[in-house]
Amino acid sequence: MAEHNELGKTGEAIAANYLTQKGYEILDRNWRYDKKEVDLFAFFDKKLISIEVRTRTSDGWEHPKETITDAKIRFIVEATEAYINEKDIEEEVRFDVVTVMPNGDEWDIEHIEEAFHPLL
Repeated sequence: MAEHNELGKTGEAIAANYLTQKGYEILDRNWRYDKKEVDLFAFFDKKLISIEVRTRTSDGWEHPKETITDAKIRFIVEATEAYINEKDIEEEVRFDVVTVMPNGDEWDIEHIEEAFHPLL
């Protein structure tokens, strides 16, 4: 597996562990619809949380959260709608982003709740 794929998988595992420690119930990881993927689905505070995880080795060029384009948002929203329909979910939905970056032997984790809303 390519090094960037390994970094992404590591970041997703760190994000899932972090969210679990905060009381989130992880429902699915790497859920696919067509060619679209949502990194994590979780349940928290009576809401379905659709979570995009961004892992980078540094923020030298741009912060990881700034790499989420309008097209990516549309893909996440479309896949989340498919997930809701498939799982027959009626709860409110929130879209979060978790960024993960190495910092020496530690990881810097930023959890951005309501990072974006579906585009019209």
